[in-house]
Amino acid sequence: MPEYHAWLNMKQRCFNRKRKEYPHYGGRGITICERWMDFRNFLADMGPRPSPKHSLDRYPDNDGPYSPENCRWATWKEQNLNHRHNRRYTHEGLTLTMVEWAERLGVPSSTLHSRLRRGWPIARALSSPRQYRRR
Repeated sequence: MPEYHAWLNMKQRCFNRKRKEYPHYGGRGITICERWMDFRNFLADMGPRPSPKHSLDRYPDNDGPYSPENCRWATWKEQNLNHRHNRRYTHEGLTLTMVEWAERLGVPSSTLHSRLRRGWPIARALSSPRQYRRR
């Protein structure tokens, strides 16, 4: 049962100091709500995993606890956008990661990263049309 394995792994990350993932979870204060110490409650709150491509994700607060209010079943793509090291950029009232901006604008994220590395202000980096080089 994949939900049971997700529950066990969640507990291991938070409580087992011998696990390599522990420093990134229990070691930095990530906890599990009391209700979820019982698998039946975890399953009742989370429901079945939607597909084999989904796994447990702490969202919207990546620094918050494992709890019904802060967890979801998410794809790897969704989880990668939720990493704590992701930088978010705000432009015209919308805050997104660089990958999300690139998808939204139809521009490669490498183009946006390059613009920012060259010192472009975020508004210019996101609003300038893509330049194509002639060969």
